[in-house]
Amino acid sequence: MSSVEKQFDGSEKDIQFVKQRGDIDPYDDDPDVLRARLSCGHVTGPYTLTEYCRILLTDGKAELRCPLCSEQWSYTEVRTLAKLTPQEQQYFEETLANNATRKIVDIKNCPGCDWLIERSDSSNLSVQCTVCSANKGKTFLFCWQCLREWKGHQPRSDRCDNDGCSNKDLDLLRDCATITLPSVNNIECPAVRACPTCGLLINHNTEKCKNILCSRCDVEFCFVCLKLTPDCLATSDFFILCSDGVAPRQTSFPFWRDKQ
Repeated sequence: MSSVEKQFDGSEKDIQFVKQRGDIDPYDDDPDVLRARLSCGHVTGPYTLTEYCRILLTDGKAELRCPLCSEQWSYTEVRTLAKLTPQEQQYFEETLANNATRKIVDIKNCPGCDWLIERSDSSNLSVQCTVCSANKGKTFLFCWQCLREWKGHQPRSDRCDNDGCSNKDLDLLRDCATITLPSVNNIECPAVRACPTCGLLINHNTEKCKNILCSRCDVEFCFVCLKLTPDCLATSDFFILCSDGVAPRQTSFPFWRDKQ
């Protein structure tokens, strides 16, 4: 459905209509088009809201939040203001539920049968699928990292023996460039860090102070020493070098279970 087809006509109920440019998309600026005011106060049209929320779902988000103020929108509000079609509603509801499940437990689809498998040991990449094992009449193991049938010795925590099996995120942490933070006496540190709470990969805006807020778990931490902000500020400040200096490049991710 195009942006022209997905527009308000003014007959929709329980919507606060405005005639002003949209806040989420800078190109959503036609002065003659009706837009809606969201519960967070920002303004958008149904097409822009639909496409933005699709991006959130593709990124694995289980919550729909405003990109400008991080206020959470309810699914009911999004369904109404985005004018979701029945097909879109089904996709949104199924994807939101799936994303929420994946945040609560450590699960992936088995490459053999496509069933959702929960990993009980987060330190072991070798995982058994009971469905494939029953169907094949022998134990079926697959690699949690490359999602192929397991090769090599097990248990293993780094890689299996399949060609190209590696953790691309860990490779990035190891090989990324360095950046200079002018706000902290031009100190150098890796350009990419994993949030010490949930493991989300984050780049730093070098124009800001050294502390950064994770967009997934909402925990603030220091990009330099990797301590949570309160711990860092106990012996330092926003704009001076941390007492423990620059933390080395990370070699692992925390295993995070969302508490919400």
